[in-house]
Amino acid sequence: MISIAKKELHQFFSSLTGYITIILFLVVNALYLFILKDSNIFDFGYATLINFFDLSPWVFIFLVPALAMRSFADEFKTGTFETLKTRPLTKWQIVWGKYLAIVIVILISLIPTLLYVFTIHSLSADGGIDSGGITGSYIGLFLLASVFAAISTWCSSLTSNAVIAFLVSAFACLILYFGFSAISKLPVFTGNADYYIEMLGIDFHYQSISRGVVDTRDIIYFFSLIFLFLFATQKNLNKK
Repeated sequence: MISIAKKELHQFFSSLTGYITIILFLVVNALYLFILKDSNIFDFGYATLINFFDLSPWVFIFLVPALAMRSFADEFKTGTFETLKTRPLTKWQIVWGKYLAIVIVILISLIPTLLYVFTIHSLSADGGIDSGGITGSYIGLFLLASVFAAISTWCSSLTSNAVIAFLVSAFACLILYFGFSAISKLPVFTGNADYYIEMLGIDFHYQSISRGVVDTRDIIYFFSLIFLFLFATQKNLNKK
């Protein structure tokens, strides 16, 4: 598993893919947080990272599928998956190795954003920030991106076309993040099943953790989705 992860990381950073992904994530968030009118913290008037944590999931909806789209699609297209199967690794180890590499890249992209925390702290009038809320939001954002990575890995195992894998992944991440929340707001569900429908979406649990309270139910939800999609990926590989 570790050898697969190292191989994937080497591929990410031997080309511009990994660097562009990280730089793009940081630039988009920095522009939104410090430059763009009405969204930057100077116009907002409060020393808070709420705009960053509101935008980042939408950025990850596209960046994580871009990272994962070639995980298995390129292996199928080039025929190297047959070679990969000859190695002394189980399908489960192959899946986890590729998934782990994507999660590491996500973690690397999040680490530089800690500078935003120090910036916000220095700009605050009384020198205080909501450290509990920020910590919870970072945990939630990492778990959310990890779920997107699992979804995108599964989508990549469905096709040999990386572009199709990217499009399907982005759509699936969008539906699971925002779709259930949108459906719950339909008049037919108001006052009945709206709360339970909203609970099925990632956004509900992400917002819950972002309040600074790490609820066991939210953690179980995220890890269950990760396991479910990686298990489905392994089942797809067994059919190849």
